[in-house]
Amino acid sequence: MKRRVPVFATAVVLAAVAIMIALGFWQLGRKAEKEALLARYEQARGIAAAVPWPGSPDAYPAALYRRSRIDCARVERVEPVSGRSNEGRAGWAQIAHCRLPDGRVARIALGWSAQPEPVFWTGGEVGGIVGPAGKSGIRLVAAPAQAGLRDLAAPDPSNLPNNHLSYAVQWFAFATTALVIYLLALRRRWSASSSD
Repeated sequence: MKRRVPVFATAVVLAAVAIMIALGFWQLGRKAEKEALLARYEQARGIAAAVPWPGSPDAYPAALYRRSRIDCARVERVEPVSGRSNEGRAGWAQIAHCRLPDGRVARIALGWSAQPEPVFWTGGEVGGIVGPAGKSGIRLVAAPAQAGLRDLAAPDPSNLPNNHLSYAVQWFAFATTALVIYLLALRRRWSASSSD
């Protein structure tokens, strides 16, 4: 008996497998981009010259892991978030939300404390290292710490995740699994039709 391959189902499976393989290669490309970005950030850590505080989100990447200074004209609030001290102790980073002289708002990680109660800080000029804050923001990690706090751990680009290789492996595994399952289903179908 002639073994027939269902055209539509085969086309759908092959299209899905091709998409998964393409996504795997896309993740490999993203891995290379991320490694280049991390290398650039690591190089930026060694530059002693300060950069102006970035005026827009487009300028954030060029300022990350560089030294900068800002003038906190008015402290709007101070809030604790989880953070690590320079010695690696878990505790609280005290984050000041500051209004700058030009009206923009900046976040300053004033320093580390063992207790979550917000500290009192009146503002002023402060220097430190520009670090990431969330998915699309930045903050200045004060160095030295302000408001009688201890130094926070300096921003470190090695803490940024680079999971693209594992994502690529997952996409290739999904493609292989889909192909194997489809071939097993075809084989079962052929076996059932030959026994009839």
